[in-house]
Amino acid sequence: MCGIIGYVGNRDVVPVLIGGLKKLEYRGYDSAGIAVVNAKGVDVVRAEGKLINLESKLGEMQLHGNFGMGHTRWATHGKPNENNAHPHRDCTGQVVVIHNGIIENFLPLKQKLQAAGHEFKTETDTEVVAHLIEEKMNSGTKFVEAVKSAIKELEGHYALVIINGAEPGTIVAAKHGPPLVIGIGEDENIVASDVAPLLEYTRNIIYLEDGEFAVLDQKKVEIFDGEDKLVTREPKRILWDAVMAEKEGYRHYMLKEIHEQARAVRDTFTGRMFEESGQVFFNDLQFTSEEWSKFRRVHIVACGTSWHAALVGKFLLEEAARIPIEVDYGSEYRYRNPIVDEHTLVIGVTQSGETADTIAGMQEAKRKGAALVTICNVIGSAATRMSDGVIYTNAGPEIGVASTKAFTTQLTAFYLFSLYVRQLRGESRDDIRFAMHEMLVIPHKIEDLLLKQEKHIEELAHRFYKSQDFLFLGRGVHYPIALEGALKLKEISYIHAEGYPAGEMKHGPIALIDENMPVVAIATHTPVYEKVVSNLQEVKARDGKLIVICDEGDEAMKKLADEVIEVPWTVEPLQPILTVIPTQLLAYYIALRRGADIDQPRNLAKSVTVE
Repeated sequence: MCGIIGYVGNRDVVPVLIGGLKKLEYRGYDSAGIAVVNAKGVDVVRAEGKLINLESKLGEMQLHGNFGMGHTRWATHGKPNENNAHPHRDCTGQVVVIHNGIIENFLPLKQKLQAAGHEFKTETDTEVVAHLIEEKMNSGTKFVEAVKSAIKELEGHYALVIINGAEPGTIVAAKHGPPLVIGIGEDENIVASDVAPLLEYTRNIIYLEDGEFAVLDQKKVEIFDGEDKLVTREPKRILWDAVMAEKEGYRHYMLKEIHEQARAVRDTFTGRMFEESGQVFFNDLQFTSEEWSKFRRVHIVACGTSWHAALVGKFLLEEAARIPIEVDYGSEYRYRNPIVDEHTLVIGVTQSGETADTIAGMQEAKRKGAALVTICNVIGSAATRMSDGVIYTNAGPEIGVASTKAFTTQLTAFYLFSLYVRQLRGESRDDIRFAMHEMLVIPHKIEDLLLKQEKHIEELAHRFYKSQDFLFLGRGVHYPIALEGALKLKEISYIHAEGYPAGEMKHGPIALIDENMPVVAIATHTPVYEKVVSNLQEVKARDGKLIVICDEGDEAMKKLADEVIEVPWTVEPLQPILTVIPTQLLAYYIALRRGADIDQPRNLAKSVTVE
């Protein structure tokens, strides 16, 4: 959530800032603004709503400079209006701040500063930072030193970028929680909350760590730790291209990313499993059989869509490892005092690698002695840096806020990891080879599914888009897919939807079912198929509109359901990769019919970096 960009160099800064903010729109925001420093001083322009409103304002001005910063705000403190939009300034108008996160002690700081004569103009927690720096400078402290001193008084999680109009050419950035990334260019340097805005200018990236701050000018970047000691860190080279994040002719990023899933799944398993030898290998994760045998339990920590992937992962890993697997919401995990020791493996699942709740849970587990593994899409992100091993999902950049290919690649990673565990436990290579073969053909089955069913799903969306409530049902490995399908529909169409275990429907949700209730069920041939059929007959007996995702050629299901969406056959552990895709398409086309903002749904953020 919130997008940050700061630039110093030779380019006209306004197009750099606006272009960067557009690449950060996917993070979610409700207002935007920029600050530009030139010979005339500091100009701040802000607008409520989307970036087009800010661009409209800028179009009426002649604003130029080579130094400045921009921000897209996701409201936490204060209403989402122009006055509360970033950047924020001190009383002099010279110290300017943009911020992602929450300053938890902003109220006592604000009261103290007001008593000292500072006048506040917004409802935000961010504004206190500008006035606190000003207060330090009023006593004669230089700008950079004033920032360092002010940061020591802040409590909470924050990514801060700060400039001083009286010292043009210097950017100070500080991180404690939310991500900040620095791009090292030729006679230019850039700081942002994500890699995407930097790739047009450089592929050489430095990630700030918690407690660090950086001082940037046109020629150099200096990084300091919390004790003000200079940090030496070589830049990482980012290999993927910014063009990969463009729509490539699709109407929305989400639709493009749904269609990229065959490629993304293939990229996630390529080079990691070798069918001839029946072996799985990870570059960034290596256990010996002896090391694995020491684990007595596995905890999986995640949020949102990643939590649904973790629920599928529980099915796969419990079968492979035969030890207890627990799945927790990151936001709850560290507050329940989990039983964790050196015999516990904790797996953090996070698309961005910066999800605050997941990282906090992982930190708590590490403090208690657990080994950490991360399933993640972003190289060098915070979660990967703290972990003992990483499985990168290789989904490529995902711009749509509603996750699609990140989810299916997480499922792929869990499947690979389950094969790896079976390998460590000495299971039959022939069985592992068979499982690998089924994985190898999944991308073709994804392509076949999209080709055969997309038009049909679009027609279903036209039929049901006016419905106000949906129920999604699944059992076993498909219960998490019911949850994920309901979440997708809620996120982008704003229709109320609920995911439920099909067997539990009769314990409450059955009271809601009537002729106005569409029920989406996943009923492929698994050991509980007959049980699911019985549950669906209960739906039909109450006149529910039954849409069933089933195996190709399931004639019995065609007779029972009002509508069927057929998916290619595969083994049970891989079925969720296929059955989730119709739910993604249904959500997409319903949202399209309803005129919703599909790639940037209201109130949502791509990377949730506050607790």
